Amino acid sequence: MSWQSYRARWRGADYEAVPELDAGQVRVRLRGQAPAEGFSEVRPGLFVRVVPAAECAAVWHVTTFCEWRGAPFLVLDARDGELLLEYTGGDAGLAGRLGLERVERGVHRIWAARDEVGALVETAVTVSGG
Repeated sequence: MSWQSYRARWRGADYEAVPELDAGQVRVRLRGQAPAEGFSEVRPGLFVRVVPAAECAAVWHVTTFCEWRGAPFLVLDARDGELLLEYTGGDAGLAGRLGLERVERGVHRIWAARDEVGALVETAVTVSGG
């Protein structure tokens, strides 16, 4: 699962996607897990096709938010039963009381046990089409 990613709808199917600028034109690298017409296998189980963004019905950015110990967070990554969380509450005092690591000014993170994290919600923002 990608906690933050782009997705695109192309020819009626949804794909993980990576927008990129190529010679002044926005293209979208579509990523699939099964063989499909026009897709190239770049490694076992990963098939890629690059299309102009204009051919996509929609392109959107997905972000996953959650709560941990009653505070709001953004989910950045996962490993062995833990999630990497970034605090979005803006209260440095609370961040300190929660034991968060200060990564840089105003940015606080922690690896938290997955089973302690609740209210996981994906938010999608359309960036093209729609």
